[in-house]
Amino acid sequence: MSFGPPPSVYTQSALAADGERRKRRRRLSGVLAAAVAVALAVGGTLLLTGGGGTSSGAPRAAAPAPDAIRQTVEKAPASPEGQVVVDHYEENLPKESDPSPRYAPGTWATGKILAKGIGTKIIGVRIEPGADDTAWTLQLDGHLCATTGHVTADGRTAVVVQPAKRKGTKDAGICDEVVFLDLDTGKKLWTATMPSAREAYVTNTNLTLAEGVVAVAWGHGSVAYDMAHGKRLWNSSTGARCVDKGFAGGGALLALESCGEGTDTTYRVQRLTPRTGEPEWTYKVAAGVQDVFLPSADPPVLAVAAGDTLVTDLITLDGDDGGKLATISMGGDAYDPECGDRYFSAGFFGDVENCDGVVVGPDRVFVTSKDQSEIDQPENWIVAFDRRTGRTEGKLDGRSLEPVVPLRMSGDRLLVLRASLSDIEPSAVLSWDPRTGRQTPYLLFGLPSDEEGELADPTQADIVVEQGRVFFAKRELAADDKHPQAAVLSVLGIGGAETG
Repeated sequence: MSFGPPPSVYTQSALAADGERRKRRRRLSGVLAAAVAVALAVGGTLLLTGGGGTSSGAPRAAAPAPDAIRQTVEKAPASPEGQVVVDHYEENLPKESDPSPRYAPGTWATGKILAKGIGTKIIGVRIEPGADDTAWTLQLDGHLCATTGHVTADGRTAVVVQPAKRKGTKDAGICDEVVFLDLDTGKKLWTATMPSAREAYVTNTNLTLAEGVVAVAWGHGSVAYDMAHGKRLWNSSTGARCVDKGFAGGGALLALESCGEGTDTTYRVQRLTPRTGEPEWTYKVAAGVQDVFLPSADPPVLAVAAGDTLVTDLITLDGDDGGKLATISMGGDAYDPECGDRYFSAGFFGDVENCDGVVVGPDRVFVTSKDQSEIDQPENWIVAFDRRTGRTEGKLDGRSLEPVVPLRMSGDRLLVLRASLSDIEPSAVLSWDPRTGRQTPYLLFGLPSDEEGELADPTQADIVVEQGRVFFAKRELAADDKHPQAAVLSVLGIGGAETG
């Protein structure tokens, strides 16, 4: 299976492109300045909600091992006023009316580089105010098939690629090449060919990282590699009754297994020893469940579609023995966990871990509500549930025309995007402490008015907070039919005014 056209060479001269970038950067900087100025002029309401404090979450721990999966605790910047630190555009794109956009899966940030997957390449852009310099380009052997949001403590990650070199053979369209890379340098550290992966496609291949291990599953098999050298550690046999559908990683490695076929399919979740693949415990999902997602491996949380294709419940488990702790009902039309909603629920690029409306912390599970339609009422809200009991423990309201999006944990606090769709308040990234209800603003900024709907929607764009910056990166790129030669915004990054 192939998808999306290959990237084209640039057609504009470097001088003309640089001129256009400078114009766009001035416009974006103007948007940011105007938005923050308006907020301060109307009384600085966002600033007043936060109070003091310079950090979010637990005290600093010892430096993690290089192979550990990164779990950054963010610091509040000295000033929340935002400035543009990444402003990257792509050219020579298919038109919006074309059947296939340029897919752009995968967004990762380090202290120096914003890396973005686009078609058959990964680019690294320097994080620097006033610059749009591509630091490196890693050309892949074919289209990206699967990505993971996990990054190691020393800035490495993995992708799965569909090599084009087998075009015209019976293996054409197979997603069977794993690439492990350094995000700061763009260096390809190793590649590996997945065994017996003739049924691994962009629609069913899932990739994750756990400590020291890269793991891939495609519903007909699975394989794990050592991060250090790409050595194969273990792989599952094909033809077994229960097969690995996908993995969830981070602080632990969970396997989602499907057993049987069609309407008789059942599911089970296993916690695995990463380097051996041996199960430590098994949780059997009740019969009748149509689908399962794994929004968190540590602590383990399942999102299940019981009797329907939409998620109906979250199930929390004990990480030590896999015992069930609580069932959190999604209440019909009450909550919107947004599991598997990317790419029109087609399963592209891996979806087992992707529940964009759910963030799991050490003690709590945070879930967004569905959007509301009442005028002058909060657009939506986020509810905190106790992970052990399932009881509600706090609520963060959005505002009218300002929905809230849970992004990730920072220690024991939740990082939230409050996206403003009005001309009065700016958008904001803030942290929320559900124990006290305290909100601390990190960044205030404006988004381009013609882009904000897509950039602030987690089902359409990657939203990554890392080291005092927030990055908005589109997952699909296409040119306007009326202006097919115009460059298209791919990534926008905002940092504090004192950062760079």
